[in-house]
Amino acid sequence: MARPSLREKLASSAVDTLHANGFNGCSIQDITDAAGVPKGSFFNHFENKEDLAIDSLRRYLEGTRSDILFEEGVAPLQRLKNHFVFLAERLKQNGFERGCMLGLFASEMAQEYPRMREELRLVFETWCQAVESVLREAQDAGDIDPRHDPGQLARFVVNAWEGATIRLKITRDRGPIDDFFNVSFKLLLK
Repeated sequence: MARPSLREKLASSAVDTLHANGFNGCSIQDITDAAGVPKGSFFNHFENKEDLAIDSLRRYLEGTRSDILFEEGVAPLQRLKNHFVFLAERLKQNGFERGCMLGLFASEMAQEYPRMREELRLVFETWCQAVESVLREAQDAGDIDPRHDPGQLARFVVNAWEGATIRLKITRDRGPIDDFFNVSFKLLLK
């Protein structure tokens, strides 16, 4: 098996380091130390810390299993719930301390880093469109009130999730996630 390149070491280490400490909470030195590479090698592979953060966000998203939303043979609302259950399990693995990297970067970087803001805008837009698609299927199946606008409902569900993941960083327990599931799937989407 080939040894990972310096770029790969930096990039994979950055996902964990940036997620744990935030963009403003860690330096390039922290990232290179975590990767076990010389600090000087950073600029051979990334133009700046924002480039690395964008790369880290993309890598983080690869692990979110958005494919669950489109799993064949599973009812639409169950697929939606399975998607958020998977995301909740990831949060649990980190002791409910990290929250979602999307919310973390949005709160830290959207103001001063226009490239990251655009990246996040596209990610949220894509996620909301996927959720909207599932909600439309649920409406077609008669599982959701047809008077609901599925686009608005999708944006609300995604925004509620992000709010819950921010709050759990304070509570450090699954209470905000349980509230999200109870309201979303027992009241709103029943």
